[in-house]
Order: sequence, then C-alpha cells, then structure tokens
Amino acid sequence: MNAAVRRVRIMLAWARLRRLTHNKNVRAIGAAMLTLFVLTSLRAYDPRVITELKERTFDAYQRLKPRTDQDLPVRIVDIDEASIAEYGQWPWPRTRLAALTRRLAELGAGVIAYDVIFSEPDRTTPSRLANDLKDSGTPDIDQTMKLLATLPDHDRAFADAIGKASVVLGFAASSAANDKRPPVRAGLAFVGVKPTKVLAPFQGTVSSLPVLNEAAAGIGGINLSSRDRAGIVRRVPMLFSDGTSIYPGLAIEALRVAQGQKGIIVRGTGSSGDSDTGHAALIDMRVGAFKLPLTSNGESWIYFSHNRPERYISVKDVLDPAKEAAIKPRIEGQIVLIGASAAGLMDARATPLGELVPGVAIQAQLIEQIIAQDFIERPDWTNGLEIVLTVLLGALVAGLVLAFGARFSFYAGGVVFLAAVAGSWIAFSHFRLLIDPIFPSLAALATYIAVERVLHVASDHEKKFVRQAFGQYLAPELLAQLENSPQAMRLGGESREISVMFMDVRGFTPISEALTATELVDFINMLLSPLSDAIQDELGTIDKYIGDSIMAFWNAPVSVPDHATRACRAALKMRAAVNALNASDAFGFAARGFKDPRVRIGVGINGGLACVGNMGSQRRFNYSAMGDVVNVAARIESASKGLNTDLLISEDVAQQVKGIALLEAGEVALKGKSRPTKVYAIVGDETVAASPEFGEWSGLHRALLAAIAAGDAGRASTVLASCRDLAGEDMRDFYHHFADQVAALDTVPSQQPVPAGKLAHQ
Repeated sequence: MNAAVRRVRIMLAWARLRRLTHNKNVRAIGAAMLTLFVLTSLRAYDPRVITELKERTFDAYQRLKPRTDQDLPVRIVDIDEASIAEYGQWPWPRTRLAALTRRLAELGAGVIAYDVIFSEPDRTTPSRLANDLKDSGTPDIDQTMKLLATLPDHDRAFADAIGKASVVLGFAASSAANDKRPPVRAGLAFVGVKPTKVLAPFQGTVSSLPVLNEAAAGIGGINLSSRDRAGIVRRVPMLFSDGTSIYPGLAIEALRVAQGQKGIIVRGTGSSGDSDTGHAALIDMRVGAFKLPLTSNGESWIYFSHNRPERYISVKDVLDPAKEAAIKPRIEGQIVLIGASAAGLMDARATPLGELVPGVAIQAQLIEQIIAQDFIERPDWTNGLEIVLTVLLGALVAGLVLAFGARFSFYAGGVVFLAAVAGSWIAFSHFRLLIDPIFPSLAALATYIAVERVLHVASDHEKKFVRQAFGQYLAPELLAQLENSPQAMRLGGESREISVMFMDVRGFTPISEALTATELVDFINMLLSPLSDAIQDELGTIDKYIGDSIMAFWNAPVSVPDHATRACRAALKMRAAVNALNASDAFGFAARGFKDPRVRIGVGINGGLACVGNMGSQRRFNYSAMGDVVNVAARIESASKGLNTDLLISEDVAQQVKGIALLEAGEVALKGKSRPTKVYAIVGDETVAASPEFGEWSGLHRALLAAIAAGDAGRASTVLASCRDLAGEDMRDFYHHFADQVAALDTVPSQQPVPAGKLAHQ
C-alpha cells in the first residue's frame, strides 16, 4: 500500500513538473539563467577577444578625454632626420655620444636617460680598427698599429662621459636564456607580498656593455607590456625580475636619479591596510616624492596626451653652439630622454589616441603622468564589479521582458545600456577608473534575445493552438486579434475621437444595369482595391464594404494623432486613383461606347466622438464604430452630389486638418439636425495649399461668399467668373450651385440677403 502511494505521489510530482516546464515564463527564466551562466563564465575566463573589446573601449575614452597637456620637466633629445643628415648614419661613434652626454650635462640636464641599448663595442674604436688591419698587409702596418694604440677607446670615452653625468641606461628583458645581467642600481623596499612572487621572471637580457653599465647612475628596463597587442601601447612594466634581483623600469630609474634617491618602495597585498586575499598582487610603488598605482603584475596604464612638438629637441640643435641660448632653458633641470625618430631608426608605436610615436615618447609620457600625478587605473576589484554587473543587467532585462513584454524591454534595455556607458564614462572622466560597460551590456542583450526568443516560440505554439481550436467557427479577421491579444475577444467598446469616411460610387445603378453579374464584380474589385489601399496607406481602418460603398475610420483601434488630416489625404489619393483608372480606361467603358465612360465617386468625412469596439453576439462580432458622427458622415457624402464636388468634409474636420487646401461649400440641412451644417470641399494637398494660385483662388472664393451674403449680385457675378477661371477640372462643377445662388439674388429683396451656400438636403 505504501509503495503504491509513493508511486502515485511520484507520478503527481512528475506531472506537476511537466506542467511547470511547459509554462513559457518558466522556460524563459531557464533560458535567462543558462545564458547568464555561460556569459558569466566566459567573462571570468576573460578570453583575448573580450579583453580586446574592453581595451578598445578604454582607447575610445582616451581619445575623447586625453591627458591635459602641461609644460612638465621632461624633454626628448631626438636623433631625427636633421641629425642623421648632419652627423651621418646610425650608429654614431661613441665619441659623438660622449660629446652629446657632456653637452647635455653642461646645459644643466637633471638626468639623461638613453632609450638605446649599447650592447656591442663601437666599430670605430681604435682597438677594433687595429684588429681589422693586423693581417691586411698594409704598408707601414707596424707604425699604424702603434698610432692606433695611442688613441683613446671610444667606449671608454663614452663611459667617462656617463660617469661624470647623471645618466640612466636601458636594458631589455628577454625570454632567451643567458647569463647577462646588468648591475642593480636602485635599492628596493617592499611592504606586503614580495615582488619576486608576482613578477614573471625573465631568462636573459640584452644589455649595454659592462664598461658603460658600471659608469651609469641608473639602469632600467625598456620593455613594453606583452599584454598589449594589435600594436597599441597601453601599459608599461614598472618592475622586472629574474627571480632573484628586481630592476625598475627606465622611467622609474630616471625619476629616482633625478631626485637623488637611493631606492624605491613597492606595496603589495598583505600590507598594512590591505587584506591578503590569497592572490598575490602588487598595488602601488613610490619613488621619492611620487607615488603611482600598479596593476597586479607590476605594470602601469599610460594616460596619454597628444604628441606635442614641444617635447622634442633635435640632437643637431643641442650640439650647435650657436643655439645654446635657445636650447639651454629647455634642457636645464629637465629629465632628458634620448631616442630616435629618424626613418629606419624609429621604434614606431601606436597609442590609443591613434598617433604613431617613437618608443622614447612612451617613456616620456609615463614620466609626465607620474610627475602630474594624473593616472588611469584598473584595480583588481573592477573584474568582480563587471561580473556582478553582467549578472545584474542580464537579470534586470530578463525580468523586464517577462513583466512588460519585448518592445518595452527593448527600449528599457537601451536605457540600461546608455546608463552603463554613462556610468563607465563618469568613472573614467572624473575618477580615472577603467570600467568596461560593453560586455555587461552585450550580456544583457544576449539575455534579452534568449528570453524573447523563448517567449516568441511559445507564443507561436499558442497561436497555432488558437487557430486549431477556434478556426472553424471564428471569423478570420478575429483570429489575428485573438492570437495577439485574447482579451480583445470580449464584447464592448470605448469612446474615442475619430474621423469617419463614407465613399460611394456615383451613378452606380446605370453601371450595374449595363454589366453582367461577373463584370460587375470585376468592376467593384478593380475600383475598391486602390481605394482601400489609399485608406490603409494613411493608417485608416476599413470598417466594411457595403456594395459599391466603403466605410472607414481613423484613430481606432490604433491611435493616429493627425487622423483628420490623414483622412483628407486618403480622400485625395482616392480621387487620384479614380482619375488614373478613368484616364487609362481601366474599366473598358470608353471602349464599349458608354455615353459617359467616367466613373465618379463621392466622399464624405466627419469627425467627433464615437463608440468603437467589438460589436455583435458572443459567437460572431466585428470591430466597428457607432454614433451620430457616423450617421453625419454618411449624410455629408450624400450631400456632396448636390454641391457638385466629390470630396466633402464637415466643419469639425476642417478645424482639425493642417495644410490641406479647403474651400467652404456652404451649409447643408441634414436629416435629424436642427441647424444647418457647414461643409468644406477638399481641393488639394499641402503643395496646393501653399501655392500662390490657391492663395489667390481662396481669397476670391471668400469674396464670392461675402458678396452672396451681402446680396451684391453684380460683385458676386464678377467674382464667380474669376473663381471658375481658377478652378481646375476636378472642381469644374463646384461653382454650379453658387451660380444658382447668384442668379437668385435678383429675385430676393436686398434687405433679406441669402445665406451663403445654403441648401436643403434630406
């Protein structure tokens, strides 16, 4: 018994679970959770494509707001084209470099840093020339050898110049193993984790000659970050290690020597005020009076300013005594970096600002930002923040889709994306923090797509079910409404301000008598198709076809703010469609010899409050409009024939339309109305309304109405003739009833003027 009960309970639980999994909202939540899990895992892994996306975003931020240009004590002595032309091709003899070093010291340079590695002996040094000539068989070789032996060694001469000035030399860390290690000049103190536990050890170096290194006041690494790819420099290592010794970067050494400091201080995780998270990382470092933030692996982000010519001084100008007065103020007390920009020598590097600069300019910009204390940072906690944002934004968008639907959520997601970008930009522009808004936003978009697709597929299944369940006994036009909004199937309506149109074919009875039943159907279809298109082009709702007539309305079920104007435009398009059909004899009436082969229509438009909604029975109903506004529209259409115009609108509609050319047609007495209704004829669209011709015509028409109202038969006759001259073919018969009123003026006493345009209509 107990086993049977357990089986029943298991079956019931399984059935509940199946029902739950068939719920579209549950499926959507599952899709959102799966998408966020995959994307969060991808972000935590941080593949190269995501890193590149982030860094491109940060590059864009720097282009929008680069570091402010300041006159800082950093100069680049440039081995440029002019210097090469003056002193010959590179490499120059070390004696010339010695002269350059001495000259810079004389000009008062605070420190001289070479962004050049002198790893091989000078080819022009006398001892090397002696070795080359030893076995050459040159006459007087012994005397030549003795003479060369008396000449100073070029590398030694360069070393002597280095030793007498504050000079920093560079070296390059290498993955190729060797035993070359430059001497360590900077002392190191560290707080927290030992830097050797964090820094990736290099296996060898490319360094300057020992004689030069021994004379230098400082030695620093010149490598750029291996993390930067695509040729864009964003970070520079500040510390290097072979696993035992620690070397500063060239920029740090230049700052240390310039300040007369003996060492640097490095702070890492585990130091006072910073908890040891178990992940060894560096935090910042201090060199003399300057402190700079570090990435976890000992690098520094460079906040670039634009590459300014003021940073550079040509070697040719430095060595030119005639320019000392101009050069000395720019050198004295400065940190001087020596590098090359000449073609063939330039170590060209791309910056986030889209500029190509020599490698030495990277070191110069790094020193500048340290002196200015203007850094961009990406602390370790930003990774965690971005992962949290990925989850939160994705969950938010998923919740919005489930609560408010796809369309609202799409726009809300756009707002969320803009907010994320704005927050990231504020973090950069105000706090110099690099926080990526792109991946969390893309994750939110992916979550939106996943949830929306699941809901869309589920809705398609529901629509198929509706068609299968109700398609046999519901009208097709209601099925689409039921699929999209089942709540619309209930009976009832709402009061809305609408514009109503009635269209009827003039003289339909003679046409129907002249055609067979099949021909009559073809005629109706050929005529009503373009007329229906004209209505729908202007966002109208076709209520029904009544034989040769059409009833349509605007502003329901979809709101159309300019519904009155659109109804008038639709009427003009209907007139144009009928004229085009008549011009091409599309109905074949001219070919068959009809006495009057032209088809004519009448259109009446009224506006006002109506009840719109589904009307009928519980089994069969249609979306329609009811009310006095509908009845009046039908009667205005009937009145159009008596007023000899095809397009007629009520005064209510005329007051709402904008830009449509209208002419007052007078007043008509409509059945059921205690007072006459003023109506207007539609002449043309906005182009016609703005034309000078219509302006003149409209003025004359008002004058005609005024003359009729005043009982001035002479004035009315004159103005009537002018109006007829300006009226086109479509309005040719419009003035017939005005002519009748003018003719009647002679029989009416002058003290009892006839109201302008007043007709009786039943």
